[in-house]
Amino acid sequence: MRTLSFNLLKRAALILAVSSTVLFSACSKDDDEDMSGDETITEVVVKNSSFSLLETALVHAGLTGVLEGAGPFTVFAPNNDAFVAAGLDTDAKIKAIPVETLKKILLYHVIGQRIPASGIATGSNSPVKTAANLDVFVTKNAAGVFVNGASVLQADVMASNGVIHVINTVLMPPAGNIVEAAQANPNFSFLVAAVLRASQGSTNVAQVLSGQGPLTVFAPTNQAFMNAGFANVAAIQAADPAVLTSILTYHVVAARVFSSDLTEGAKPATVNGATVGISLAGGAKVKGNKNTTASVIAPANMVTTNGVIHVIDQVLMP
Repeated sequence: MRTLSFNLLKRAALILAVSSTVLFSACSKDDDEDMSGDETITEVVVKNSSFSLLETALVHAGLTGVLEGAGPFTVFAPNNDAFVAAGLDTDAKIKAIPVETLKKILLYHVIGQRIPASGIATGSNSPVKTAANLDVFVTKNAAGVFVNGASVLQADVMASNGVIHVINTVLMPPAGNIVEAAQANPNFSFLVAAVLRASQGSTNVAQVLSGQGPLTVFAPTNQAFMNAGFANVAAIQAADPAVLTSILTYHVVAARVFSSDLTEGAKPATVNGATVGISLAGGAKVKGNKNTTASVIAPANMVTTNGVIHVIDQVLMP
């Protein structure tokens, strides 16, 4: 298993070196040596009490030895608060995750190159290949550095074999496209029913949401559909496909938009052709033209292979 992990990291390093010259500015060998700490990434994690849950995860996944290796590595490291927010607030819950699943999650936080914050070029959602052989999307702007919309709380914790950037979220690798992610989530069963019913009309909405993208979907929960007058799945299945298509395409933006991309007062255009309104005071919200109040966006930044999903508590009305 350790050999497999090292191979993944080496492959990620090669891909990164070839593909990320625009995103990352080069660091000289002397600069790299000046930034090196005395301890390996694993040792930094073990000695920092705010990484105790990350330590548990690394041990359970068998990756402590990997991150003691020569590297160099960059690790976006979730702190304990990030694990708690992800529902992984105890060692037992972390150890209940299958080893291979947890290994993939953790390798999704690792890049096979030392990348200090100063080496990240200003820009939005630049794809970077991780050791899980999946992209994360890195943004650097006036507000800071973000990865998949997650904030870097502390950058440049230096180690002898790389660098750690502390983040406030456990990054979950995409398990499928937008439709597949919705189908796997029981809280989106009404949304899935609406997509399937709408696809019986002139527009194959399911095909659109399964396409290459990138797309951003503001995804109403089952309760949001019930509050909008769809009492159950049967009510959705009886609705006019054209009406559902108009509503559903109003929830889709033809771009990858993480929470870190949202700005106060923005009015992004939707696939429907109309715009939605964004507000950030008191937390990110999105409002439809015919909604009396804005919908809370929470949780945000569910990454899929063709975009991102933000969960909302109202159905947006164009």
